[in-house]
Amino acid sequence: MKAAANVRIIPAKQQVVDGKPQFKRLNVAAYCRVSTEQEEQQNSYENQIEYYTNYISSNPEWTLAGIFADEGISGTQTKNRTEFNRMIRMCKKKKIDLVLCKSTSRFSRNTVDCLDHIRLLKSLGIGVIFEKENINTLTAQSEFILSLYSSFAQAESESISKNITLGNQMAFKEGKVRYNYKYLLGYKKGADGKPVIIPEEAEVIQLIFKLYIDGGSTHTIAQELNNKKYPTRSKSGKWSAMLIKRILQNEKYIGDCLLQKTYTIDCISHKAVKNNGERPMYYVSDCHPAIIDKTTFNIVQQEITRRNAKRSVCTNTFTEQGRYNSKYALTELLICGECGTAYRRCRWTSHNRNRTVWRCINRLEHGPKYCKSPTIDEEPLHNAIVRAINEFYNCSDDVANILKSAADAVLSGSNDNEIKQIEQRLKDIDQARNDFVNLIATGACAPDSLDDEFARLYSEEEKLSQKLLSLKAQANTESNGLSDEIKADIDRSNLQLEKYDDILVRKVVECVKILSKDEISITFKGGHEIKSELQT
Repeated sequence: MKAAANVRIIPAKQQVVDGKPQFKRLNVAAYCRVSTEQEEQQNSYENQIEYYTNYISSNPEWTLAGIFADEGISGTQTKNRTEFNRMIRMCKKKKIDLVLCKSTSRFSRNTVDCLDHIRLLKSLGIGVIFEKENINTLTAQSEFILSLYSSFAQAESESISKNITLGNQMAFKEGKVRYNYKYLLGYKKGADGKPVIIPEEAEVIQLIFKLYIDGGSTHTIAQELNNKKYPTRSKSGKWSAMLIKRILQNEKYIGDCLLQKTYTIDCISHKAVKNNGERPMYYVSDCHPAIIDKTTFNIVQQEITRRNAKRSVCTNTFTEQGRYNSKYALTELLICGECGTAYRRCRWTSHNRNRTVWRCINRLEHGPKYCKSPTIDEEPLHNAIVRAINEFYNCSDDVANILKSAADAVLSGSNDNEIKQIEQRLKDIDQARNDFVNLIATGACAPDSLDDEFARLYSEEEKLSQKLLSLKAQANTESNGLSDEIKADIDRSNLQLEKYDDILVRKVVECVKILSKDEISITFKGGHEIKSELQT
């Protein structure tokens, strides 16, 4: 029979200070969270902090390691909960021994997150006490109970999220628009809660649309705005090509709103994705003042589509059109008459002399075997285009007469809106007077009961009639004086185009075709074609 092992117990050492046993005090922290910034939750937030500060400080065996509190933060994920993450970091550094929390829903509304963090703290020997559920995570049965409670909390969040989504959709159907003024350049919240235009910022928006229509790219427009230090509401404070594109495609600048452009996948990840038809969208027209007219906006959308449709030059295809280039108008207008490929601007250097020429991309990349088109110097090409534009417009007499007629038309209608409003009001007064007479005639009311109303209508009618005569006389005088002045300016002006201009060429020219080394063909928008010689 085997002899029993001889075991000797070595007792733990007990720290003694001044003849008294010394116990280690626990470093105890508390975590608090409220999900909104509403007044009732604000009170709960402050009460939680005050309660745990007093509760921990009153226990002689505990040392306050900190109160960690996230205000107005969702509990479905930990990414944005800065105080929660700071507490976990301190736990990893062994600066906290115990964590107190009001309930599992305050700690986390995500079952996976909750259990992962509880297990992490448990592996570090750190417990979490949930007061409402009476759970201590260091006990054996705590994880099962905790998983149930955290699942309930997550389910509650999912239910709330669905209710909010349904509420938003009902609001969308009714055309109720919520504006994010923080990033919406050009508008601010008015006294009535509706958007009000900020004139200085609206000018920047209008400038962006003008520059784009004139041929500028989103990149060059952003550079120009940065150079001139125009204000922006982006987080970086700088203009970028992406920001310019978003402004150009934002329907809010024409007074409309497209609702539910994006949607949130679920309440746990909070990830917003673009709505490509998975959810209904709602378009609300004329819901606030417009900065850009709809015609200009539509022109810009067509131009964006046209530029996006242009593809990069491909070495495998010999007639491919190049991508859009905002620097030179001829990059997309100048084509080869032989193979139909676009021309490219090149810089040649010979005998220390720089020479700017345009050459067919097909010939440039593949040689004369595929295209024998000529190389054209830039200066004579520009001069030929200028001559064609002047010939097309035949500027001096015809255009001057058109401008003079336009000046008369515009000036004669300078007070038209106000005059029309007064004339309409006078008609309304006359109709109201007739209605009152009919009431008296049918016996619906006594004749003397409407004396005050007749007097008020008569007084308003007299004032409006005098104002109408004054406005018509003023409009006639101003129109005559300004019209004469403008016509004189037109007569003094030289309406001939003197030098090549990329912006003008983009606006009036459809295509420039190289016919030979001595001749080009310019097709204007509208279909009119003029041939012009290349003079060296």
